[in-house]
Amino acid sequence: MVHMLSNRGWAALAAALVMLVTPVHAQEVVLRHALEGKALDALATLTLRFNDAQKGKARVVLQGLAGVEDKRHLPQMALLDPDDSLTFFDTRPRFRPLHEIMKESREKLDPRRFYPQMADAVDDAAGRLQALPLGLSVPVLFWNKAAFTKAGLDPESPPRTWWEVQKAAGALFDVGSACPFTTSSFAWVHMENLSSQHNEPMLARPNRIAFNSLINVKHLALLSSWYKSRYFRYYGPRREGDAHFLSGECAMLTSQSSLYADIAREGIQAGAAMLPHYDDQYGVMPRNVLPDGAGLWMLAGFKKPEYQVAARFVSFLMRPDNQRAWVRATGYLPMMPEALKALREAGVPAAVADLAERRLSAPKTLRVRMGGGLERLREILGEEMEFVWRNEKPAKEALDTAMRRADGLVAMEAWTPRRR
Repeated sequence: MVHMLSNRGWAALAAALVMLVTPVHAQEVVLRHALEGKALDALATLTLRFNDAQKGKARVVLQGLAGVEDKRHLPQMALLDPDDSLTFFDTRPRFRPLHEIMKESREKLDPRRFYPQMADAVDDAAGRLQALPLGLSVPVLFWNKAAFTKAGLDPESPPRTWWEVQKAAGALFDVGSACPFTTSSFAWVHMENLSSQHNEPMLARPNRIAFNSLINVKHLALLSSWYKSRYFRYYGPRREGDAHFLSGECAMLTSQSSLYADIAREGIQAGAAMLPHYDDQYGVMPRNVLPDGAGLWMLAGFKKPEYQVAARFVSFLMRPDNQRAWVRATGYLPMMPEALKALREAGVPAAVADLAERRLSAPKTLRVRMGGGLERLREILGEEMEFVWRNEKPAKEALDTAMRRADGLVAMEAWTPRRR
Protein backbone atom coordinates (compact mmCIF):
# COMPACT_ATOMS: atom_id res chain seq x y z
CA MET A 1 0.00 0.00 0.00
CA VAL A 2 2.77 2.43 0.95
CA HIS A 3 4.67 1.68 -2.27
CA MET A 4 1.58 2.61 -4.32
CA LEU A 5 1.63 6.25 -3.19
CA SER A 6 2.48 8.68 -5.99
CA ASN A 7 4.73 11.70 -5.58
CA ARG A 8 1.60 13.80 -5.21
CA GLY A 9 0.35 11.36 -2.57
CA TRP A 10 3.57 11.61 -0.60
CA ALA A 11 3.39 15.39 -0.75
CA ALA A 12 -0.18 15.39 0.55
CA LEU A 13 0.74 12.94 3.32
CA ALA A 14 3.75 15.01 4.37
CA ALA A 15 1.68 18.20 4.44
CA ALA A 16 -0.97 16.45 6.55
CA LEU A 17 1.64 15.20 9.01
CA VAL A 18 2.85 18.80 9.46
CA MET A 19 -0.55 19.52 10.99
CA LEU A 20 -0.64 16.42 13.20
CA VAL A 21 2.77 15.91 14.76
CA THR A 22 2.46 18.67 17.38
CA PRO A 23 -0.10 19.28 20.14
CA VAL A 24 -3.05 21.58 19.53
CA HIS A 25 -1.88 24.06 22.20
CA ALA A 26 1.27 24.93 20.20
CA GLN A 27 1.63 28.48 18.88
CA GLU A 28 0.58 28.05 15.27
CA VAL A 29 1.49 30.08 12.19
CA VAL A 30 0.27 29.41 8.67
CA LEU A 31 2.39 29.47 5.51
CA ARG A 32 0.38 29.78 2.30
CA HIS A 33 2.00 28.54 -0.92
CA ALA A 34 1.25 27.28 -4.42
CA LEU A 35 3.90 24.57 -4.60
CA GLU A 36 3.46 21.03 -5.84
CA GLY A 37 5.60 18.03 -6.70
CA LYS A 38 9.18 17.93 -5.42
CA ALA A 39 9.09 21.53 -4.23
CA LEU A 40 6.11 20.78 -1.97
CA ASP A 41 7.78 17.60 -0.74
CA ALA A 42 10.89 19.59 0.17
CA LEU A 43 8.96 22.32 1.99
CA ALA A 44 6.83 19.78 3.86
CA THR A 45 9.91 17.84 4.95
CA LEU A 46 11.67 20.96 6.22
CA THR A 47 8.52 22.08 8.01
CA LEU A 48 8.17 18.70 9.73
CA ARG A 49 11.76 18.94 10.92
CA PHE A 50 11.21 22.46 12.24
CA ASN A 51 8.01 21.49 14.06
CA ASP A 52 9.69 18.48 15.64
CA ALA A 53 12.50 20.70 16.93
CA GLN A 54 9.95 22.99 18.63
CA LYS A 55 9.06 20.25 21.16
CA GLY A 56 5.35 21.03 21.03
CA LYS A 57 5.71 24.75 21.72
CA ALA A 58 5.13 25.96 18.15
CA ARG A 59 4.36 24.74 14.68
CA VAL A 60 4.15 25.94 11.11
CA VAL A 61 1.14 24.73 9.13
CA LEU A 62 1.35 24.56 5.35
CA GLN A 63 -1.68 25.82 3.45
CA GLY A 64 -1.89 25.02 -0.25
CA LEU A 65 -3.50 27.83 -2.24
CA ALA A 66 -5.77 25.43 -4.13
CA GLY A 67 -7.51 24.39 -0.91
CA VAL A 68 -8.17 27.88 0.47
CA GLU A 69 -11.89 28.72 0.52
CA ASP A 70 -11.64 32.28 1.84
CA LYS A 71 -8.47 33.85 0.52
CA ARG A 72 -9.13 37.05 2.46
CA HIS A 73 -8.48 35.18 5.72
CA LEU A 74 -4.78 35.94 5.74
CA PRO A 75 -1.92 33.70 6.88
CA GLN A 76 1.11 34.91 8.79
CA MET A 77 3.50 33.93 5.98
CA ALA A 78 3.25 33.42 2.23
CA LEU A 79 5.70 32.05 -0.30
CA LEU A 80 4.80 34.04 -3.37
CA ASP A 81 5.89 36.30 -6.15
CA PRO A 82 4.46 39.76 -5.30
CA ASP A 83 2.78 39.70 -8.74
CA ASP A 84 0.54 36.94 -7.38
CA SER A 85 -0.90 38.90 -4.45
CA LEU A 86 -4.40 39.07 -5.93
CA THR A 87 -4.35 35.35 -6.73
CA PHE A 88 -3.19 34.51 -3.21
CA PHE A 89 -5.41 36.84 -1.21
CA ASP A 90 -8.08 38.37 -3.52
CA THR A 91 -6.60 41.68 -2.36
CA ARG A 92 -3.27 43.44 -1.94
CA PRO A 93 -2.43 43.08 1.75
CA ARG A 94 0.28 44.86 3.70
CA PHE A 95 3.54 43.04 4.33
CA ARG A 96 5.95 43.61 7.19
CA PRO A 97 9.67 43.88 6.44
CA LEU A 98 11.51 40.69 7.30
CA HIS A 99 14.47 42.54 8.85
CA GLU A 100 12.10 44.26 11.27
CA ILE A 101 10.48 41.01 12.42
CA MET A 102 13.83 39.25 12.80
CA LYS A 103 15.22 42.10 14.90
CA GLU A 104 12.15 42.19 17.16
CA SER A 105 12.39 38.42 17.61
CA ARG A 106 16.14 38.56 18.30
CA GLU A 107 16.95 36.30 15.35
CA LYS A 108 20.03 37.00 13.26
CA LEU A 109 19.58 38.26 9.70
CA ASP A 110 22.81 39.49 8.15
CA PRO A 111 22.30 40.53 4.49
CA ARG A 112 26.05 40.15 3.93
CA ARG A 113 25.63 36.37 4.17
CA PHE A 114 23.46 36.39 1.05
CA TYR A 115 24.64 36.52 -2.54
CA PRO A 116 24.54 40.23 -3.52
CA GLN A 117 22.10 39.63 -6.36
CA MET A 118 19.76 37.57 -4.17
CA ALA A 119 19.67 40.23 -1.49
CA ASP A 120 19.24 42.90 -4.17
CA ALA A 121 16.03 41.23 -5.36
CA VAL A 122 14.27 41.60 -2.01
CA ASP A 123 15.95 44.44 -0.11
CA ASP A 124 15.10 48.12 0.14
CA ALA A 125 17.23 51.12 -0.75
CA ALA A 126 19.07 50.84 2.57
CA GLY A 127 19.96 47.18 1.95
CA ARG A 128 17.48 45.81 4.50
CA LEU A 129 15.83 42.50 3.55
CA GLN A 130 12.09 42.74 3.05
CA ALA A 131 11.58 38.99 2.47
CA LEU A 132 13.55 35.75 2.34
CA PRO A 133 14.61 35.07 -1.31
CA LEU A 134 13.62 31.41 -1.12
CA GLY A 135 12.18 30.74 -4.59
CA LEU A 136 14.12 32.90 -7.04
CA SER A 137 15.27 32.09 -10.56
CA VAL A 138 17.10 33.72 -13.46
CA PRO A 139 15.51 34.13 -16.91
CA VAL A 140 16.73 31.60 -19.47
CA LEU A 141 15.88 30.24 -22.91
CA PHE A 142 14.56 26.66 -23.07
CA TRP A 143 14.45 24.75 -26.35
CA ASN A 144 12.93 21.41 -27.32
CA LYS A 145 15.70 19.31 -28.82
CA ALA A 146 13.35 17.01 -30.77
CA ALA A 147 11.68 20.02 -32.38
CA PHE A 148 15.08 21.43 -33.33
CA THR A 149 16.12 18.14 -34.92
CA LYS A 150 12.89 17.99 -36.93
CA ALA A 151 13.55 21.53 -38.23
CA GLY A 152 17.10 20.67 -39.27
CA LEU A 153 18.62 22.72 -36.44
CA ASP A 154 21.46 21.56 -34.23
CA PRO A 155 19.74 20.32 -31.04
CA GLU A 156 22.88 21.05 -29.02
CA SER A 157 23.34 24.65 -30.26
CA PRO A 158 20.72 27.05 -28.87
CA PRO A 159 20.26 30.58 -30.24
CA ARG A 160 22.54 33.11 -28.53
CA THR A 161 21.05 36.32 -29.96
CA TRP A 162 17.55 37.46 -30.79
CA TRP A 163 18.46 37.36 -34.47
CA GLU A 164 19.37 33.70 -34.07
CA VAL A 165 16.04 33.12 -32.29
CA GLN A 166 14.31 34.61 -35.35
CA LYS A 167 16.21 32.29 -37.70
CA ALA A 168 15.38 29.25 -35.56
CA ALA A 169 11.72 30.26 -35.30
CA GLY A 170 11.53 30.52 -39.07
CA ALA A 171 12.95 27.03 -39.53
CA LEU A 172 10.53 25.64 -36.93
CA PHE A 173 7.57 27.37 -38.57
CA ASP A 174 8.54 25.99 -41.98
CA VAL A 175 8.25 22.40 -40.72
CA GLY A 176 4.80 23.00 -39.25
CA SER A 177 5.39 24.21 -35.69
CA ALA A 178 2.28 26.00 -34.44
CA CYS A 179 4.33 27.72 -31.74
CA PRO A 180 8.01 28.20 -32.56
CA PHE A 181 8.58 30.56 -29.62
CA THR A 182 6.66 31.77 -26.57
CA THR A 183 7.39 33.37 -23.22
CA SER A 184 6.29 33.58 -19.62
CA SER A 185 6.67 36.55 -17.28
CA PHE A 186 6.74 38.97 -20.20
CA ALA A 187 7.56 42.20 -18.33
CA TRP A 188 10.32 40.61 -16.25
CA VAL A 189 12.00 38.86 -19.19
CA HIS A 190 11.40 41.22 -22.09
CA MET A 191 11.45 44.59 -20.34
CA GLU A 192 13.37 44.48 -17.06
CA ASN A 193 16.01 41.97 -18.11
CA LEU A 194 16.30 43.38 -21.62
CA SER A 195 17.19 46.76 -20.13
CA SER A 196 19.62 45.24 -17.64
CA GLN A 197 21.41 43.16 -20.27
CA HIS A 198 21.81 46.10 -22.63
CA ASN A 199 23.00 48.53 -19.98
CA GLU A 200 19.93 50.75 -20.25
CA PRO A 201 18.88 52.63 -17.10
CA MET A 202 15.48 51.67 -15.76
CA LEU A 203 14.91 55.19 -14.52
CA ALA A 204 14.90 58.21 -16.82
CA ARG A 205 15.25 60.45 -13.77
CA PRO A 206 14.39 60.03 -10.10
CA ASN A 207 10.88 58.61 -9.67
CA ARG A 208 10.37 58.13 -13.44
CA ILE A 209 10.47 54.64 -14.94
CA ALA A 210 11.99 54.19 -18.40
CA PHE A 211 11.04 51.04 -20.30
CA ASN A 212 10.56 52.91 -23.58
CA SER A 213 14.20 53.35 -24.62
CA LEU A 214 15.40 52.56 -28.13
CA ILE A 215 16.29 48.97 -27.20
CA ASN A 216 12.84 48.39 -25.67
CA VAL A 217 11.07 49.78 -28.73
CA LYS A 218 13.32 47.79 -31.07
CA HIS A 219 12.70 44.55 -29.20
CA LEU A 220 8.94 44.95 -28.91
CA ALA A 221 8.70 45.86 -32.61
CA LEU A 222 10.62 42.68 -33.46
CA LEU A 223 8.36 40.55 -31.25
CA SER A 224 5.33 42.18 -32.88
CA SER A 225 6.61 41.22 -36.33
CA TRP A 226 7.16 37.64 -35.11
CA TYR A 227 3.64 37.58 -33.71
CA LYS A 228 2.20 38.56 -37.07
CA SER A 229 4.36 35.95 -38.83
CA ARG A 230 3.33 33.27 -36.28
CA TYR A 231 6.90 32.83 -35.12
CA PHE A 232 5.84 33.98 -31.66
CA ARG A 233 2.79 33.07 -29.60
CA TYR A 234 1.72 35.10 -26.57
CA TYR A 235 -0.47 33.39 -23.96
CA GLY A 236 -0.51 35.95 -21.17
CA PRO A 237 1.64 38.26 -19.04
CA ARG A 238 2.51 35.77 -16.30
CA ARG A 239 3.50 32.11 -16.49
CA GLU A 240 0.92 30.95 -19.03
CA GLY A 241 3.59 30.07 -21.60
CA ASP A 242 5.14 27.39 -19.37
CA ALA A 243 2.28 24.92 -19.88
CA HIS A 244 2.48 25.27 -23.67
CA PHE A 245 6.17 24.37 -23.63
CA LEU A 246 5.68 21.51 -21.18
CA SER A 247 2.95 20.06 -23.42
CA GLY A 248 5.34 20.03 -26.40
CA GLU A 249 3.29 22.59 -28.31
CA CYS A 250 5.98 25.29 -28.24
CA ALA A 251 9.57 24.69 -29.32
CA MET A 252 11.26 27.60 -27.51
CA LEU A 253 10.38 29.40 -24.30
CA THR A 254 11.85 32.21 -22.22
CA SER A 255 10.99 31.65 -18.57
CA GLN A 256 12.40 31.16 -15.07
CA SER A 257 15.32 28.72 -14.69
CA SER A 258 13.57 26.68 -11.98
CA LEU A 259 11.09 25.40 -14.60
CA TYR A 260 13.77 22.88 -15.52
CA ALA A 261 12.58 20.68 -12.63
CA ASP A 262 9.13 20.43 -14.27
CA ILE A 263 10.68 19.81 -17.70
CA ALA A 264 12.75 16.94 -16.31
CA ARG A 265 9.71 15.48 -14.56
CA GLU A 266 7.75 15.51 -17.83
CA GLY A 267 10.58 13.66 -19.59
CA ILE A 268 11.07 16.36 -22.22
CA GLN A 269 14.45 16.40 -23.95
CA ALA A 270 15.13 20.10 -23.59
CA GLY A 271 18.08 22.38 -23.06
CA ALA A 272 18.50 25.61 -21.17
CA ALA A 273 20.71 28.50 -22.23
CA MET A 274 21.39 32.10 -21.33
CA LEU A 275 18.73 34.65 -22.21
CA PRO A 276 19.40 35.88 -25.77
CA HIS A 277 20.66 39.41 -26.41
CA TYR A 278 21.37 41.85 -29.25
CA ASP A 279 24.99 41.59 -30.29
CA ASP A 280 24.74 44.81 -32.32
CA GLN A 281 24.02 46.91 -29.22
CA TYR A 282 26.89 48.90 -27.67
CA GLY A 283 27.74 47.97 -24.09
CA VAL A 284 25.69 44.76 -24.03
CA MET A 285 26.27 42.56 -20.96
CA PRO A 286 24.41 39.28 -21.61
CA ARG A 287 25.01 37.90 -18.11
CA ASN A 288 23.48 40.93 -16.40
CA VAL A 289 20.17 39.24 -15.68
CA LEU A 290 17.98 39.98 -12.66
CA PRO A 291 16.96 37.16 -10.30
CA ASP A 292 13.29 37.25 -9.41
CA GLY A 293 10.48 35.02 -8.19
CA ALA A 294 8.87 33.88 -4.96
CA GLY A 295 10.04 35.16 -1.61
CA LEU A 296 8.88 34.23 1.87
CA TRP A 297 6.88 37.29 2.94
CA MET A 298 5.44 38.21 6.33
CA LEU A 299 1.95 39.65 6.41
CA ALA A 300 1.01 42.51 8.72
CA GLY A 301 -1.53 42.46 11.53
CA PHE A 302 -0.45 39.54 13.73
CA LYS A 303 0.80 39.26 17.31
CA LYS A 304 4.38 39.17 18.53
CA PRO A 305 4.38 35.44 19.51
CA GLU A 306 3.28 34.53 15.99
CA TYR A 307 6.06 36.58 14.44
CA GLN A 308 8.57 34.99 16.81
CA VAL A 309 7.67 31.54 15.47
CA ALA A 310 7.88 32.82 11.90
CA ALA A 311 11.30 34.35 12.63
CA ARG A 312 12.60 31.07 14.06
CA PHE A 313 11.36 29.29 10.95
CA VAL A 314 13.26 31.74 8.74
CA SER A 315 16.43 31.11 10.75
CA PHE A 316 15.85 27.38 10.32
CA LEU A 317 15.49 27.71 6.54
CA MET A 318 18.74 29.71 6.39
CA ARG A 319 20.80 26.91 7.91
CA PRO A 320 23.32 25.64 5.32
CA ASP A 321 22.10 22.02 5.46
CA ASN A 322 18.50 23.09 4.91
CA GLN A 323 19.46 25.45 2.10
CA ARG A 324 21.29 22.66 0.33
CA ALA A 325 18.33 20.29 0.68
CA TRP A 326 15.95 22.96 -0.64
CA VAL A 327 18.05 23.89 -3.68
CA ARG A 328 18.81 20.25 -4.49
CA ALA A 329 15.09 19.39 -4.51
CA THR A 330 13.72 22.47 -6.27
CA GLY A 331 16.40 23.91 -8.56
CA TYR A 332 15.76 27.39 -7.14
CA LEU A 333 18.76 29.70 -6.84
CA PRO A 334 20.87 29.32 -3.69
CA MET A 335 20.51 32.22 -1.27
CA MET A 336 24.06 31.86 0.01
CA PRO A 337 27.33 30.42 -1.34
CA GLU A 338 27.04 27.38 0.94
CA ALA A 339 24.28 25.96 -1.27
CA LEU A 340 25.74 26.62 -4.73
CA LYS A 341 27.01 23.06 -5.21
CA ALA A 342 23.47 21.80 -4.56
CA LEU A 343 22.25 23.64 -7.66
CA ARG A 344 24.41 21.42 -9.86
CA GLU A 345 23.32 18.37 -7.86
CA ALA A 346 19.71 19.27 -8.68
CA GLY A 347 20.39 18.39 -12.33
CA VAL A 348 20.13 21.97 -13.53
CA PRO A 349 21.89 22.33 -16.92
CA ALA A 350 25.51 23.42 -16.72
CA ALA A 351 24.79 26.65 -18.62
CA VAL A 352 22.29 27.73 -15.95
CA ALA A 353 24.52 26.68 -13.06
CA ASP A 354 27.48 28.53 -14.59
CA LEU A 355 25.36 31.64 -15.11
CA ALA A 356 24.13 31.50 -11.52
CA GLU A 357 27.63 31.07 -10.13
CA ARG A 358 28.98 34.07 -12.03
CA ARG A 359 25.97 36.31 -11.70
CA LEU A 360 24.88 35.86 -8.09
CA SER A 361 28.17 37.00 -6.60
CA ALA A 362 28.32 40.11 -8.80
CA PRO A 363 27.94 43.46 -7.00
CA LYS A 364 24.50 44.89 -6.53
CA THR A 365 23.14 46.84 -9.47
CA LEU A 366 21.07 49.97 -9.85
CA ARG A 367 17.70 48.35 -9.22
CA VAL A 368 14.38 50.15 -9.21
CA ARG A 369 12.79 50.21 -5.75
CA MET A 370 9.04 50.27 -6.15
CA GLY A 371 7.48 48.30 -3.31
CA GLY A 372 4.00 47.30 -4.47
CA GLY A 373 4.41 49.50 -7.54
CA LEU A 374 6.30 46.81 -9.43
CA GLU A 375 3.24 44.58 -9.52
CA ARG A 376 1.17 47.45 -10.90
CA LEU A 377 3.85 48.32 -13.50
CA ARG A 378 3.84 44.76 -14.81
CA GLU A 379 0.05 44.85 -15.01
CA ILE A 380 0.18 48.06 -17.03
CA LEU A 381 2.78 46.65 -19.41
CA GLY A 382 0.65 43.54 -19.88
CA GLU A 383 -2.40 45.64 -20.67
CA GLU A 384 -0.56 47.76 -23.22
CA MET A 385 1.00 44.69 -24.86
CA GLU A 386 -2.49 43.49 -25.77
CA PHE A 387 -2.84 46.52 -28.06
CA VAL A 388 0.41 45.57 -29.78
CA TRP A 389 -0.63 41.96 -30.38
CA ARG A 390 -4.00 43.12 -31.76
CA ASN A 391 -2.13 45.51 -34.08
CA GLU A 392 -3.95 48.49 -32.56
CA LYS A 393 -0.80 50.30 -31.40
CA PRO A 394 2.79 50.29 -32.66
CA ALA A 395 5.50 49.33 -30.17
CA LYS A 396 6.62 52.87 -29.36
CA GLU A 397 3.11 54.18 -28.71
CA ALA A 398 2.28 51.26 -26.44
CA LEU A 399 5.47 51.70 -24.40
CA ASP A 400 5.11 55.48 -24.20
CA THR A 401 1.54 55.05 -22.97
CA ALA A 402 2.62 52.45 -20.41
CA MET A 403 5.29 54.79 -19.05
CA ARG A 404 2.82 57.68 -18.74
CA ARG A 405 0.40 55.42 -16.88
CA ALA A 406 3.20 54.19 -14.62
CA ASP A 407 4.50 57.69 -13.86
CA GLY A 408 4.82 58.11 -10.11
CA LEU A 409 4.75 54.43 -9.20
CA VAL A 410 8.38 54.58 -8.04
CA ALA A 411 7.45 57.25 -5.53
CA MET A 412 5.32 54.68 -3.69
CA GLU A 413 8.50 53.75 -1.84
CA ALA A 414 11.39 56.01 -0.85
CA TRP A 415 14.16 55.23 -3.30
CA THR A 416 17.83 56.17 -3.29
CA PRO A 417 20.07 55.41 -6.29
CA ARG A 418 22.85 52.93 -5.69
CA ARG A 419 25.54 52.68 -8.29
CA ARG A 420 27.58 49.68 -9.33
